[in-house]
Amino acid sequence: MAFVKVLKNKAFFKRYQVKNRRRREGKTDYFARRKMVRQDKNKYNTRKYRLICRITGSRIIMQVAYATIIGDYVVCQADSKELANYGIPAGHTNYAAAYATGLLVARRVLKQFGLDGVIKGKAEIDGGEYHVEEEETDQRPFKCILDVGLQRTVSGCRLWGALKGAVDGGLHVPHSAKNFPGFKRADEKGGEHEYDQEAHKDRIFGKHLQEYMEMLQEEDPTKYEAHFARFIADGTEPDGIEEMYSSAHGKIRENPDSKPAEKKGITYKRVGNQVHGSDDSTHTRSKRITLKTRRAKVAAKIKAAQERMLAAAEEE
Repeated sequence: MAFVKVLKNKAFFKRYQVKNRRRREGKTDYFARRKMVRQDKNKYNTRKYRLICRITGSRIIMQVAYATIIGDYVVCQADSKELANYGIPAGHTNYAAAYATGLLVARRVLKQFGLDGVIKGKAEIDGGEYHVEEEETDQRPFKCILDVGLQRTVSGCRLWGALKGAVDGGLHVPHSAKNFPGFKRADEKGGEHEYDQEAHKDRIFGKHLQEYMEMLQEEDPTKYEAHFARFIADGTEPDGIEEMYSSAHGKIRENPDSKPAEKKGITYKRVGNQVHGSDDSTHTRSKRITLKTRRAKVAAKIKAAQERMLAAAEEE
């Protein structure tokens, strides 16, 4: 019989240490996070802000936060669903919506710190490169580091649209244009790269969405009515897409404040594990029990099992 060495022996399990919870869940890249939140000791507890961007299947969430010993503190946040308040009824996950969300969080956080009057950002949205730190102002720019989480940083993806919106809004986020739509690398080593800012501008104002809507409107009207039902209900035609986003950008700059959700005024009453609402809704919410009660339930189950076993033995 061949000799098999046991690797996972007692000594192995004594030294074994589990990973962090969010690492086990696959939610946080701690190697990247440590690099982002690390701060020089001579900065004396100076906050190091991060521009967090997360894209889900139904919305784009952006936050400005900084790390503390007890956890992250979110200074300001914006959700692409809020774009409905600025005249964008649907399409809250495309590139143009990502740009508008980035612009919204930038103007909102600058207003929160009282910098919106000093730092105006880029007035004309043309897709060109813009860095707020290059402007001659008495006020130092508000610097953030882009936090992409576990997302793939693919060239031309919506993530860069959110970054561009935040930068045009007045935040100082170190970046280059190499990942923006319209950027073309040089064919030969040492050659000059090309950046077509008009192509990027078309993405910011939803030109790709407009072309797709026009194509469906001509070739498949039924599919067009199904896919763009909310645009149709709002009275937005394909040729009005650019105007819709341009108007939203102006409204965001005028008033980036968030509107609190209206309280529905629903009251709830618990009866055992059932919770009944004043709007005739019913929810099941298990009531928390004490450790003493839990142990008593376990003891009762053990006793019942023992009695069943004794009864079965007597019958035999």
